[in-house]
Amino acid sequence: MTLADLGWDADFSRHFEPHRAQGLCPGRVALEHQHVYRVYLEDGEPLAHVSGRLRHRATGRQDYPAVGDWVAVAPGTDTRRATIHAVLSRRSRFSRKVAGSVTEEQVVAANVDTVFLVSGLDDDFSPRRIERYLVTAWEGGASPVVLLNKADLCDDVGACVAAARTVAAGAPVLTLSCRTGEGLGALEPWVGPGRTVALLGSSGVGKSTLINRLLGRERQRTREVRERDSRGRHTTSHRELIVMPSGGLLIDTPGMRELQLWEAGESLEGTFGDVVELAAGCHFRDCRHETEPRCAVRAAVEAGALARGRLAGYLRLRRELDHLARRQDELAQAEQKRKERAVHRRIRDLKPRE
Repeated sequence: MTLADLGWDADFSRHFEPHRAQGLCPGRVALEHQHVYRVYLEDGEPLAHVSGRLRHRATGRQDYPAVGDWVAVAPGTDTRRATIHAVLSRRSRFSRKVAGSVTEEQVVAANVDTVFLVSGLDDDFSPRRIERYLVTAWEGGASPVVLLNKADLCDDVGACVAAARTVAAGAPVLTLSCRTGEGLGALEPWVGPGRTVALLGSSGVGKSTLINRLLGRERQRTREVRERDSRGRHTTSHRELIVMPSGGLLIDTPGMRELQLWEAGESLEGTFGDVVELAAGCHFRDCRHETEPRCAVRAAVEAGALARGRLAGYLRLRRELDHLARRQDELAQAEQKRKERAVHRRIRDLKPRE
């Protein structure tokens, strides 16, 4: 493989110049497992660790390499080993809040051109989940494409497509069946040479089967979903960059039952453009569309012009982001106080004792 095959271009090359001057070479992270990385180089695929300097400078896991990252690498004397000294600026990234109570960013995939948001057209189909993925994809800078898989198992594909298009805010919505191969040809515009696609979706939607279809071989392990609720079990346990026969690149990710947002800037309003447009008619400029009088958004819901679930989805995501912002502010203030106390202790220790 050449670097161009892996998505390298003139812009990345220009940003890499300071590292090249230090004798380092560019590589792309293909796999990560507990801070051990498989890196694609032009002349090999060594396992790599981050340097002590990079580890010392990292303020959180978001500063460590993620699958899809371009990194500056020093090959070891053993060609099977290497050291990562720097991570190049990410052109795009798909991030989420880490699971649990910890408030920290986890970069799921980096330098992605397109995000395939895979949803199953079975009993687990959820427009609300599609909204959540769309917000995160647009915030990270990648272009989302909604894939409705398992069309062969759905009695009313048209209704599901209409529901998905209502929430897709302009993103393409495609139907396919990985089991039968129906609709796979429509994906070709996004999986060309040097292009990187990340597959995202909950367990059981068919991501692994889709990858096997695109690769033309059974590379990824698959499992049947549970009949009682159409939910699947994790068959992918780690993120991985896979090179396709066509020259495109796929990033497979473990299924996520719950995607916790990390940040959403303008992407929340972009995903819910219909709600934002209606909000322009609210009596109060800061209307939150909950209990305020003369709310145009709630009036549209009562009149049937806006689906009640659509407003509920918007409010749920906004509350989640508001809570996250407050938590981030609290942590920032606590960190600032910690630094101030450390400075005061150093000043006190430097004072001459009488």
